Amino acid sequence: MQFEISKEYIDQLKELVASNNVEGVNTKIETLHPADIAEVIEDLTIEEAKFIYLLLDGEKASDVLVEIPDNDRRRFLKVLPPEFIASKFIEYMDSDDAADVVADLDEELQKEVLNEIEDVEQAGDIVDLLEYEEDSAGGIMAKELVSVNENWTIATCLKEISKQAEEVDEIYYIYVVDDTEKLKGVLSLKKLILNNTNTKISNVYNADVKLVNTDTRQEEVAEIMDKYDLVAIPVVDDIGRLKGRITFDDVIDFVREEAEKDYQMVSGITGDVEPGDKIGELLRARFPWLLIGLLGGILGALVLGSQEDALKNVTELAFFIPLIAAMGGNVGVQSSSIVVQSIASGVKNVETTGKRLLKELLIALSTAAIFAVLIFVYNFLSQGNLDLTFSVSISLFIVILFASFFGTLIPLVLDRFKIDPALATGPFITTMNDVMGLMIYLMIGKMFFGIL
Repeated sequence: MQFEISKEYIDQLKELVASNNVEGVNTKIETLHPADIAEVIEDLTIEEAKFIYLLLDGEKASDVLVEIPDNDRRRFLKVLPPEFIASKFIEYMDSDDAADVVADLDEELQKEVLNEIEDVEQAGDIVDLLEYEEDSAGGIMAKELVSVNENWTIATCLKEISKQAEEVDEIYYIYVVDDTEKLKGVLSLKKLILNNTNTKISNVYNADVKLVNTDTRQEEVAEIMDKYDLVAIPVVDDIGRLKGRITFDDVIDFVREEAEKDYQMVSGITGDVEPGDKIGELLRARFPWLLIGLLGGILGALVLGSQEDALKNVTELAFFIPLIAAMGGNVGVQSSSIVVQSIASGVKNVETTGKRLLKELLIALSTAAIFAVLIFVYNFLSQGNLDLTFSVSISLFIVILFASFFGTLIPLVLDRFKIDPALATGPFITTMNDVMGLMIYLMIGKMFFGIL
């Protein structure tokens, strides 16, 4: 069954920690999965979390640390001594997770922790990984893998695999390299088992292998692994030498983080924030787009103020301002969301993008016509004013088309200039469509009522 955190459970745990009841705390957490312990710790103070960590064995403590959100992990690591971080966490982690933890530390603390790591080879792997860009394949790969030389026999290969397997949690592929460590292909376990032990690896490995470069962007890595249903993918340097591997769990973490980031952008939140962040950090993340919304509201008020005479003469026009603004904003966000989703899914082909753009505009045309007719019928039957009926219907038709075009175009332009297209959605497009919708509506209304 899935573990569920209750207030009663947290209160009991806090009481046990407060009374230094080691046996009681151990009983409470010993059967929990590391992910569950990480979730529990989010409801505790730093000191309470530290008390629990000291009770965990090295492997479980390292697994828990990996599960903790980045910002909470940074704050927690600041209260721990370097030798404790090195011996309690780093020693039991895969190189990619260890590099992530070390990267969260201040520069001075990084050096202290690295100097405390007894395994020099492990420390060297971490230093190597820290050299890569955070959003590159090199930045998320792990050094732990199983590789064999193409000149070995299967008998030699089996002996070497048994040695290397001690450092690898899961063996998804056996990578074949030459004498210079250049990747040649992959060897399946089936061929390893079925062939004679004297058979050379060069005669049985598969040279058709999907791979990425250390500089490949994480988005592209995710797209390749998703397209070819890979559970792991090798990473090579510029001359083809095998440097590490990326597993599907690393990609899932990245995809989740990107989805959270895009959702925050769509909602008008900048930066990478967590619910547990300080009030000042949350305020700074929300403020920029709220400011845009405020400025957009002021601009909308100025538009209405400039048309004060028209609204005084034809008060009926004011009744439909919320409808025009809401429809424009909603259509714009929908259109931009579709385009952002298309870009995020890896559609780079110009022809494919063009087809999707055309389809979105055709949908907008159909939507605009349907809603224009619906509002025309409603106004004709309820108001009986043909000038108002035509003003609202024609305005709604044009506003929906404009909103769809604007919502589709802006993400494409931002992507063209290497800016995250998720920035186009939310408050930005909604505000722009509100202002433009008002201008279009009032201009058409004045034409029909002869106020120009």
